[in-house]
Amino acid sequence: MKNKCVFNNLKKSTKLINSLAILVILLLNFSNSFSQQTVGTHEQIEHFFRTKTYVVLENNPLLEYNSIIKETIGKHWNLTDYELVTFGGKEFEKVRMDTSYSFLIFHKVYFNKDKTRAQYNFLSLELGGKYKFIRQMPDLCSVPVSYVDVDEDVYNYKMGLIVRFIQSHIKLTSEHPELKSSNIIRYYNKNTSNIHNKTLYVTKNDLAEEVNTLSKIKKIYPYNVKIVTRDEIKQVIDNHDNDAVILHKVGPEHSKRKARCYNTILGANDAKLYYFSFHMISDKKPEGLLAKDFKKMAKVK
Repeated sequence: MKNKCVFNNLKKSTKLINSLAILVILLLNFSNSFSQQTVGTHEQIEHFFRTKTYVVLENNPLLEYNSIIKETIGKHWNLTDYELVTFGGKEFEKVRMDTSYSFLIFHKVYFNKDKTRAQYNFLSLELGGKYKFIRQMPDLCSVPVSYVDVDEDVYNYKMGLIVRFIQSHIKLTSEHPELKSSNIIRYYNKNTSNIHNKTLYVTKNDLAEEVNTLSKIKKIYPYNVKIVTRDEIKQVIDNHDNDAVILHKVGPEHSKRKARCYNTILGANDAKLYYFSFHMISDKKPEGLLAKDFKKMAKVK
């Protein structure tokens, strides 16, 4: 697929970087490529509920993504009727021009001024219409799923939760039209304090070495944590466990690349965003959830 460039002129201020990064994970603003919005307008969101959603399959039959997204949509999609279509085919090019349809589509994304040139997979919900280029289609919500060059096993087991988060966000912005790009971050941040009442499920692979055992974590985070397998996390997601929150990490999977690492914690049942952090990978800040993250979550009241 064609790459999409995002977010020019990121500021060096830590506060602003964190705010913009949160917007990336929730409601991606593809400046210069997408319509200039970070939250779908009320009219666009209400229009979405009147559409049929096309779930866009990759045109590479060897990718496991196609079978995973089919299974995921069957289990977890409930906002609209849906059909399947393959990216790049004649049918896709025809239906994407029709305003009666919306699209759940996998995109390759890179940051315009990123010297690492790292590419990421984003799952995006977009509206159809008479747009010459796919990148012009209105984007209602986009979530980073993985680096482009990592194994699919890294993210396949979490796809159900990612799909449910997109739906949760759409419902939220529909029910609260007062939420805009200027205030939605504050709204989501209110959820962080509730994380203490739930059990955090993580894999050891998604933890920095400084917090990769329960004994290390307990010294700085006194709440419930379970280090489990990917299969166990998928089961918790499929069971909609109300007492569980899941870490969704996006990183280069311990390759030599030092680019971005996103750590997002989502509710296994309600698919709410409970916590988000973002850092550039370095020797001092390795890939994964950091001790700094646990300390921050522990202090929130």
